[in-house]
Amino acid sequence: MKIDILTLFPEMFTNFIDASIIGRAVNKNIVTINCINIRDFSKDKHRRVDDYPFGGGAGMVMSPEPIYNAISSVKSEKSKIIYLTPKGRTYNQHIANNLSLEEHIILLCGHYEGIDNRVVEAYIDDEISIGDYVLTGGEIAAMAVVDSIVRLLPGVLNNQQSFVDDSHFNGLLEYPQYTRPRIFNGMEVPEVLLSGNHEKINKWRKYESLKITYERRPDMIEAKNLDKEQQEMLKDIIKSTMNASVDNNNLENKNKL
Repeated sequence: MKIDILTLFPEMFTNFIDASIIGRAVNKNIVTINCINIRDFSKDKHRRVDDYPFGGGAGMVMSPEPIYNAISSVKSEKSKIIYLTPKGRTYNQHIANNLSLEEHIILLCGHYEGIDNRVVEAYIDDEISIGDYVLTGGEIAAMAVVDSIVRLLPGVLNNQQSFVDDSHFNGLLEYPQYTRPRIFNGMEVPEVLLSGNHEKINKWRKYESLKITYERRPDMIEAKNLDKEQQEMLKDIIKSTMNASVDNNNLENKNKL
């Protein structure tokens, strides 16, 4: 895979590209990541890439010509061009999975009040937001997208199961994880994880994954088609939650007496 990042601040990506899993993927030639400075395509003697918005208003808008020239310098027939913007569709694991199948991705990092919309209309294939908040630029968003895609590429992670079990990959949040020591500050690792019974361990993890998702992201439960075993587990989780709520209310009432 090839990833080109169009940015005003390529220096922000230096450590990101060289470090950890991303760096290993680059060194293994699994992915090529290039940073293209949009200012290099400005015809202004001061390398200016922005101007005042037509119609007035606060802030500046990135000019279309430098962006178009930057895109043209790396674009091919197989390129997918993505603009990182708060106005884009919300990024999720499903989108990451699909993008990991692309051969060439171009990420455009916006700044100021955004980019001239003629670029969006004519040259952008997709607009992505990493959340309902505003950043000073698209660079951090680009890093998040790159990281989430690269780790899915074959050969990047030592164990493919690492991302299969991740939160969101299968539509649920990940089950709790534990490591040594067995007892920490009086808290013990769940006994089932020490049993060596993989069938019981898998069932426990499935249950805990469903429980955490129900408690923290019930919207994900509604969007997922649960199998028969998960449906039975969910009934038990809901019942346990209701009983716990009743017990807490009774305890609070006793304390008030």
